[in-house]
Amino acid sequence: MLKFLLGAAVGYVLGAKAGRERYEQLYRTYQRVADHPAVQGAAGVVRARVEETMNGGKHTADTGAGGPVR
Repeated sequence: MLKFLLGAAVGYVLGAKAGRERYEQLYRTYQRVADHPAVQGAAGVVRARVEETMNGGKHTADTGAGGPVR
């Protein structure tokens, strides 16, 4: 917990020194990367594996008339 708080404090100080313009530049870069099709595909694979692990390998979809159960 102490490491997290220390990291947050350091990030805050460095962010404050960098200013709003640098923040906007980093945010635009993040958006471009996050919206890239390869990243979206990888995120889908990871999401499916996490769901599979959390459900113990069971399918989450119901084949009944009601559709998927969430």
